[in-house]
Amino acid sequence: MRTQVVNDDIARVVAEDLPWFELQDARVLVTGANGMIPSVAVLALLEANRTFGLNLTVYALVRNAQRTREIFDDLFESPALVVWEQDVTAPLPTTVAMTHIIHGASAAQPKKHATDPVGTLNANLRGTQNLLDAAVSWGSRSFVLMSSAEIYGDTSGISGMISEDDYGTIDILSPRACYSEGKRASETIAAVYSHQYGISYTAARFGHVYGPGLRADDGRVQADFAGDVLAGRDIVLQSAGLAQRTYTYVSDAVTGLFTAMLRGSNGAFNVADASGLVTIRGLAETFVSARAEKHLQLQFDQGVESAGTSPIQFLGLDSAKLRALGWNPRVPLDEGVDRFLTHLEQQSEPAA
Repeated sequence: MRTQVVNDDIARVVAEDLPWFELQDARVLVTGANGMIPSVAVLALLEANRTFGLNLTVYALVRNAQRTREIFDDLFESPALVVWEQDVTAPLPTTVAMTHIIHGASAAQPKKHATDPVGTLNANLRGTQNLLDAAVSWGSRSFVLMSSAEIYGDTSGISGMISEDDYGTIDILSPRACYSEGKRASETIAAVYSHQYGISYTAARFGHVYGPGLRADDGRVQADFAGDVLAGRDIVLQSAGLAQRTYTYVSDAVTGLFTAMLRGSNGAFNVADASGLVTIRGLAETFVSARAEKHLQLQFDQGVESAGTSPIQFLGLDSAKLRALGWNPRVPLDEGVDRFLTHLEQQSEPAA
């Protein structure tokens, strides 16, 4: 169900001073369109189309069309939205040439990294190359890869925030590397296709994103904490909670994506709100404080951490390169957590 929080978020994205006119008459393929960031990107494109009369069409590639109907509500029937139900690694329909591709199909949930590392790798490797082969045949104008902060690996030898040129180490023989190495390789694939075929590409390296579109059973800590608060359960950490991440509200993340896509040149851009740099413990405390009337507590059970959890202690991203293009995050962490919880509460309300 599309809540009022989602509608407000989409309006916020479209109100940003971006050159939306560059998408006039465009055909934009968004893969993984049921996911958090891709779904908000699709909604923003549809709203920009309505607001500015762009005459664009959004092609949403998903593996579950029924879930797409639930996410987009009445917009599922919009003539500006076409849903393709298939795996991103399968051959793409050739009846319509895409002018732009936004590749978001990827298993971002830690539990998938543990239970299906092969599938996680394939969506990034085969999926990315499949799309770029299609982009060459279609003559697409741009390719955007939704990448991740995890490509940086262990940056403990780097002081300060992590820029686009800072690369740490990754244990390539660990099955957990299926995601981080998959994203690294996807960026290389995009770079070599750009070099050889002239395709304009952008790698949007997202920090840790939260907000509407993130399911409570997703498995990432921001989803777990939200589920605990909604259920009135104390939050139990499986570690001391000292790992630090930059948490970014989803509408800010999507605005960053479109800023890089519409204003940036070839290459990678960190998309992360530096003011959202916080420890896992600090994030948990923010969720507890957001619904203080429930009197929830933060507890610790330092047993075995969940399989698939990243061992990296610091992933604070520097977004100066993206800010130079005019991007500014609008939603601070405490407000974003409140909005996320309000969205989930609105979803749980009985239909009128």
